[in-house]
Amino acid sequence: MTDLAPLDEAITLDQLDRDPFPIYRRLRRDAPVLRVKAVGRTFLTKAADTKHVKDHPKLFSSDDPNTPMKRAFWAHTLMRKDGEAHLRERMAMAPAFAPKVMRDEWMPLYRRIAEDYVARLPRGEVVDLFPALSGPYAARGLAILLGLEEATDEEMQRWSQALIDGAGNFGWRDKPFERVDRANEEMHALFDRLQHRHRAEPNSSAFSVMLNAEDPIPETQIHANIKIAIGGGINEPRDALNTTLCGLLANPDQLEEVKRNADWDRAFEEGIRWVAPISVSSRLVTEDTEIRGCLIPKGDTVMTIQASANRDEDLYEDGEAFIVDRDRNPHQSFGNGPHFCLGAHVARRAIGQIMLPILFDRFPSMTLPDPGAVIWRGFGFHGPTCLPVLLN
Repeated sequence: MTDLAPLDEAITLDQLDRDPFPIYRRLRRDAPVLRVKAVGRTFLTKAADTKHVKDHPKLFSSDDPNTPMKRAFWAHTLMRKDGEAHLRERMAMAPAFAPKVMRDEWMPLYRRIAEDYVARLPRGEVVDLFPALSGPYAARGLAILLGLEEATDEEMQRWSQALIDGAGNFGWRDKPFERVDRANEEMHALFDRLQHRHRAEPNSSAFSVMLNAEDPIPETQIHANIKIAIGGGINEPRDALNTTLCGLLANPDQLEEVKRNADWDRAFEEGIRWVAPISVSSRLVTEDTEIRGCLIPKGDTVMTIQASANRDEDLYEDGEAFIVDRDRNPHQSFGNGPHFCLGAHVARRAIGQIMLPILFDRFPSMTLPDPGAVIWRGFGFHGPTCLPVLLN
């Protein structure tokens, strides 16, 4: 009879929050399928296994009732749905992310925002780019794309972090839920105020296209969709920008090569491979199955660790290092299968094609004066929470 995966009682949520990569490296080598008591999930740390799970949604369902997401978002969101139910809500937002809309409407606005926000930065000073640039830039662009222009950058960032902390509150602690409840109240009040304008003046924003659809999804799900976008749509590009900057500035030779070849797209892809902004995902097992000789019983929850898969020795030589000119980079940072990130192309353009070249054009001699001052945090979402750079 096949045995369950081994059980680990030593790994803590705090370790996973502060520096999970030594843990993931050890698990890939010694226990690639592992039940982790602190998280209540079976970790999958090898790239082949994480991809297999995402590519087989009937066996590994997104509808995991054991995550805190429904509690955090006040709704059963499309992130926890499969098949037609997931597709209907995903497609409700899709017109706002169409290639032509992105090219003609959103990217010119993102460029203006980038130029404006970069121009505010002082020369010759050490500045923490997390609050000074990356967070506000991601927030303002997303607010416009979603049709929430009235929300401030501070509100967008606070709501996003509250949603993320609530959805990732696997310890079911009270404080994160209290914060996310306040954020939900504020967001719902804004949605109620804005819907009249969007009905009167239809536009390409996600809120407007959902409200004005011929066959709209229920209002509760429109709100849930917007909140999902706020949750991931700020953290992912923000952390991708910070991580890519950290990788480039810590490797000046690579930075010079990227500048010389205008290879910003590849730098972005390597940044999100090196440290996946969305590091983990949960899936509910719908029938008994096996992974690497371990029984995964029906009703168990597996956690695909994209952050680990992106450094898998089977795919990458020296995967722990930031190396822009890799021959191949099949990272899983945007997911795969039906839940592939809807905002992937926005992030690629907003960071790789717009912000990085604009930032280095204004500050060509930018440096990282103290790499030890960079603070990394997050289990579900991981990235620098403090990135002090010298702007020259």
